[in-house]
Amino acid sequence: MSLSIGIVGLPNVGKSTIFNALTRAQNAESANYPFCTIEPNKAVVPVPDERLYALANLVNPEKIVHATVDFIDIAGLVAGASKGEGLGNKFLATIRETQAILHVVRCFENDDIIHVDGSIDPIRDIDIIETELIMADLQIVENRIIRLEKQVRGDKKLAPVLDMCKRLGEHLGTGAPAANFVDKDNESTRDAFRKMGLISAKPVIYGMNVDEAGITEDNVFVKKVRQLAAERGCECVKISAKMEEELAGLDDADRKEFLESYGVTENGLEQVIHKGYTILGLISYFTAGPKEAKAWTIHKGWKAPQAAGVIHTDFERGFIRAEIIAYDDYIANGSEAACRAKGVLRVEGKEYVVHDGDVVHFLFNV
Repeated sequence: MSLSIGIVGLPNVGKSTIFNALTRAQNAESANYPFCTIEPNKAVVPVPDERLYALANLVNPEKIVHATVDFIDIAGLVAGASKGEGLGNKFLATIRETQAILHVVRCFENDDIIHVDGSIDPIRDIDIIETELIMADLQIVENRIIRLEKQVRGDKKLAPVLDMCKRLGEHLGTGAPAANFVDKDNESTRDAFRKMGLISAKPVIYGMNVDEAGITEDNVFVKKVRQLAAERGCECVKISAKMEEELAGLDDADRKEFLESYGVTENGLEQVIHKGYTILGLISYFTAGPKEAKAWTIHKGWKAPQAAGVIHTDFERGFIRAEIIAYDDYIANGSEAACRAKGVLRVEGKEYVVHDGDVVHFLFNV
């Protein structure tokens, strides 16, 4: 499994520039005018994890395989997008399958860069986009209600789902996101809710696009977005699209020096990925051997057989046991053999909950 993040925002707020910079893949055209992105763009990005390199230095594998994040950038949305205005509405379906939303909002003034509404107001911009996402979700729910009203005549078991959808439609109709719908976790209708893929149900990271001055000190726009994010229980990340573009062309040493000159320890990509992992409850475990050192993404709380299943379904189905070495123990002792000799390699069964950073060897039989 991998983390997938859909990037949304008004036209010309820096979405495609940030996409290019974060992914270091210049396949999303950037220009100083609205709607420069006319096709949804996708990039598969390796998750930066220094622990993987440290393990690789010890086992000298033939290859290193990172966990990955899918970033999907769509054309900018405008007011009325849910009714067909602009180009972004064509691509909303593209981000329904993503796990989280990066909502890019402009938080700096520059007369040379056009804003589609003529002025800088991040709270207004957020409200425009979120209203369109809610209205697009409402259309999905209303269509679902029409189908269910026909289906329920022949299958009374669908009645609870129909009732849930009607309540959800009323909820969305008030302008509230699906994430706040009180019955979304009802056991009898949870799967039906999830399968609709409602965009406003997804966790949000606000990407506050600032100029270079805004990196070192929060400006008034950033402070407003931080306050809004805190009120809504959302995450936010401060990103300078211009700075990220400059970082994309540097090697690791120069990049680190550049960030330190601004008093920043992580670039935008790292911040977004770490926030994404946090809000979705994701962690990584490792496998390490002569052929490859690899990071695997799982949900926090998964037991060993589930974690084995991300490698191959046979591993989960035929799970016997797992040999576990904590990352710190592996690094301290230098090899699997040394960990085994020191007694820090543990043999765990089906009830073991895999921890972030565990180095694991699964034994299975199918």
